[in-house]
Amino acid sequence: MKKETMKKETRKRTSEPPHKGVYTRLRPSETHGVGVFAIRRIPKGTSLFYGDPGGMVWIKRSKIRRLPAELRRFYEDFAVWRNGRVGCPRNFNRLTMAWYLNESKQPNVRCTEAFDFVALRAIKEGEELTVDYSTFSDPAVWRE
Repeated sequence: MKKETMKKETRKRTSEPPHKGVYTRLRPSETHGVGVFAIRRIPKGTSLFYGDPGGMVWIKRSKIRRLPAELRRFYEDFAVWRNGRVGCPRNFNRLTMAWYLNESKQPNVRCTEAFDFVALRAIKEGEELTVDYSTFSDPAVWRE
């Protein structure tokens, strides 16, 4: 790519500040391992994780059940399970913040049909964001 083209591409990509739409940060969680926490007040209805490239790939469960245990754990910890298929990030080396939402039966975040996350109510600074996994995923099981 020519230098001029690279400069134009860089300008396009950097026209918005990298902090636009950032409401959260990863921290140790008392709920489970690592969690997502509000770094400022989040109004009810706010779409979270602005700019998250998202995108999932769907894999048949049978394709991953015989993987080594440590690789299978990625699917257990960071995937959506539905009807014998597993939705996961395109590459586990590129996990975004949304994949670290912990579960609660009294969540403050909901998942849309498009797998976007929205604040169910106003969320205070310092509060952990949680979602009810059962509203968008079957339990992670290896039985066929």
